Amino acid sequence: MNPDQPERSAEDVAWGRVQRKRERIRAEIARNRRGGHKVPTWVLASILGLFVIGWAVLLLTS
Repeated sequence: MNPDQPERSAEDVAWGRVQRKRERIRAEIARNRRGGHKVPTWVLASILGLFVIGWAVLLLTS
């Protein structure tokens, strides 16, 4: 550590973690807004719906 720099407190360390977390979230939101998804969301939702319906049919008919 550089002797000219004051020692960081636990609060400074925690605040740095919060700032880095916020920046990661902002970057993820920006990536999501740009799009470029290989599979549209509605297709994924439809597949999930089919799985749930199929599972319900299996439960009801067994």
